[in-house]
Formats: sequence, C-alpha cells, structure tokens
Amino acid sequence: MQPSIPASTLRHPRALVPVLVSLGMLVAVVSSLGAPLIPTIAAKDHVPVSTAQWALTVTMLVGAIATPVMGRLGDGPYRKNVILIGLAAVLAGSLLAALPFGFACLLTGRALQGVGLGLVPLAIATARDALPPERARSAVATLSLTTAAGIGLGYPITGMFAEYLGMYAGFWFAAATAAAALVATVLVVPAPPHRPSTPMDSPGGLLLAGGMAALLVALAEGGRWGWGSAALLGLAAAAVVLLTGWVVHSLHSTHPLVRIRLVKDRGVLLANLTVMVGGVGTYLLISLVTRYVQTPTSAGYGFGASIVVTGLLLVPFSAASLITGRLVRMLGRAATPARMLPLGCLLSLASLVCFLLARSSLWGIGAMMALAGLGVGVTFAVTPGLIVGGVPAQETGSAMSFNQVVKYIGYSTGSALSAVILQAATAPGAQLPTNDGYRTAGLAGCTAFLLTGILAVVLTRAGVKRPSVVTVHRGTPASSGAEVRTEAGRP
Repeated sequence: MQPSIPASTLRHPRALVPVLVSLGMLVAVVSSLGAPLIPTIAAKDHVPVSTAQWALTVTMLVGAIATPVMGRLGDGPYRKNVILIGLAAVLAGSLLAALPFGFACLLTGRALQGVGLGLVPLAIATARDALPPERARSAVATLSLTTAAGIGLGYPITGMFAEYLGMYAGFWFAAATAAAALVATVLVVPAPPHRPSTPMDSPGGLLLAGGMAALLVALAEGGRWGWGSAALLGLAAAAVVLLTGWVVHSLHSTHPLVRIRLVKDRGVLLANLTVMVGGVGTYLLISLVTRYVQTPTSAGYGFGASIVVTGLLLVPFSAASLITGRLVRMLGRAATPARMLPLGCLLSLASLVCFLLARSSLWGIGAMMALAGLGVGVTFAVTPGLIVGGVPAQETGSAMSFNQVVKYIGYSTGSALSAVILQAATAPGAQLPTNDGYRTAGLAGCTAFLLTGILAVVLTRAGVKRPSVVTVHRGTPASSGAEVRTEAGRP
C-alpha cells in the first residue's frame, strides 16, 4: 500500500521522522516536569504537598480530555492545524509556568501543557499517511517508544534544572523546546490527505471529559480524602455513570469521538487492555523506585539519594526501551506483535521480582530499571501495530488517542496504588513506611503484569488475526505498526 500523502508533496522528507519524534519527546518533557518538582513547588509557593501534587494531576487530567478530541479533529483535513494549536498551547503554558507569579499561574500553565499530551497520536497518524510501509513501521514504533523513553530522560534533566538552576528553569526549557517544535512542524509536517471532515461529537466529548475528570480526580485525591469517604465514592460512581453513558452514546452515534466498535477488534482490544493494566505496573514501579532511593538510610533501608541521582537511575529504563525496536524486528520473523506482548509482560514482571529480591544497591536498581525498560519497550513497540492494523486509515488518530487515554488511566492508577499501599504501611505518627510496604507494593505490581500477560495469551489464542496487523515486506517483520492490511487467512 502506498502512503496517502505523495512523497513529492513532502518538502523535507528526511526531516519528517525526526520532527515527529521531537513531538513525542516534547510530550515526555512536559510529563516529567510534574513529579520531581512537587516538593520544590510546595516549598516555593508555600502550599501543602497535597496541593502541589495538582501540578502533576492537572496536566494528566487535561491531557486525558484533550487527547481524544484532538485525535478526532486530526482524522480530518485539519490535522496539521491541530498539531500547531497543541504546540502553541504547550508554549503558552510553559511560559506561564515559568513566570514567578505564584501557584495559580503555575497551575494554569501546567493545564495548558496538558493539551500537548494529545500530540503523539497525531504524529503516528501523520507517519502512517506520509511514509512508505517499511519506514512507517519503524517510525510508528519509535514514536510509541518516545513516551516511555522520555520518562528516564526527562526526570534527570528536570532534576538537574531544579538542583542547579532553580525550579523555573525546567519550564523555560520546555518553552524553548515547544517553540523549536512549532517552527519545525510549520516547515516539515505535510498537510493531511484530503478526507471529508466529520462533525465533532460534542455530547460524547462532554460525557468523556466528565467521566475522565471524575476518575482521575478520584485517583489523585483518594489518599487525602480517604478511600472510603463519601466524596470519593460519589466521584467514583459519577465516573462510572458518565463513562458508561459515553460508551452507550458512542455505540449509537453516527460520528462518535471514538468508534467503540473498532475497539472490539481483538488486536485493538488486546493493545488497549495491555497498555492499561501494564501501565498500572509500570508507574507503580517507577513511583516505588523514585521514593525508595530517596528514603534516608536512617529508616533502615533506602539510599538518601538526591533528585538528580534518582533521575539518573531512570536513564537505563529509557536506554533499554529505545533499543527494543531492534529486538522486536529480530523476533518479528517468528511471531506476530500479539504474540510478543507476553514477552514484554514477562520482562516487566522479572524487573519487579528483582525489586523484591535485589534492591540493596544502586547498581542493582539501575539494572532492574533496564530490565523494566526492555519489557515496556517491547509492549509499546508492538501495540501501535495492532491498533493501526485493526482500524481504517481515517480512524488512526482517534483510535491511537483512545489508546493514550487508557494508558493515562493505567498510569494514574499505578501511581495512586503505590501511594495507598505505602501509606497503609506507615505507622501512626511515622513519616516513612516500613520496608515491608515496598514488598507489598512490589507484589501488587507483579500481579498487574501477570494479569497483563494472561490477557495477552488468552486473547492471542482466541484469534488475533495475523493478517490484521501487517504483512512482511522485503524481510521486514510485521512488528511496528504500518498498516499494509490483507484479508483474513491470506498471506
């Protein structure tokens, strides 16, 4: 299958993939500006740590709402304009957050930055339309991996900025990065192919926005409000009602925000379940590691590491996730993407087992994070192929956006779960949890990845069609997400 955008219309064809990857890295930078800076924000702006936590929560919340809307708009003739608007929002938000005008100004800026979380699905849709199949497979896999790789790259960069240049330096860096990406997009990214625009599903957007807002706020505030409190239970019930209403509405809508029936494709369903449940385990592990290594040695465990050292321990996670593209290509000759998902789950499970058994040295934790990066990298490299191969070209942006939303749900759940377990392991009046709390949380993460692996095996054996992903061209394995589709049962 030829790309939807003729190569002759690309002004800078060699620069397209690097520019698209830069959009993914910008998303990673924006995401990483929250967690490492929360204690600093609380001290600088004189707010409680629980309030400062909203500098992370509000970005995730806006991203979860903006991503499906941007994905739907990006499936029509306005994709490039949507990308530019998203970059402009990130630039404006970064500038606001970088100004020393108090917590309200910073929170507004972080909310605007959250719009940028919807850029990756649009970049994937652009790669699918503009590149030949061989290059599209590699580009889509790389774009999916940037969000994982950026975790380990963004945290140490943010930590060093905060340590040596002050809290606002990270936001100035994000502003400069967004400005550069904006100029590069104007010059390099092509206009999308001519497809008819579809009406925006405003009722569906409102239902999804309300449901996601209720769900993410409940996850973020559960520890502070109490997981059995009436406010939290009411918010959780509202999330269930609104999200159920959104699903029912989408099934009966002519132009839904996300075509739920496409999600029922076995490959697409497998990809979404994997990133959601696996996301729980991934962020639970990252939350545990970053907190464990910063714990003072006086607690009887931990290393008393600085924020810079903590961030550097996540670099092996990024490095390992980036090299999984080659691993996936090697294994792709023998297995479909669906059958490689259990391998990713097994590697991630092994990393948490290492955390349970061998967390007594920083070197051991670094090696464990590399193993986790391999597992997450394999998963993120193959899931876009399942989605892209299971939906029509004009639905790519919408389907990938929905995948990003369920990923955010998994991440938020994992982060909240780690906090709940460690809080339960903290004695009344104590400041730090016991070492047993980390063991319990590690076991919970093992359960998440074990469940993910079982789901992958069951759905694969139930019949994820090999041809529904991609076919092999010139010896390139069908592993990374281009959409050369064939009929079921035919090579």
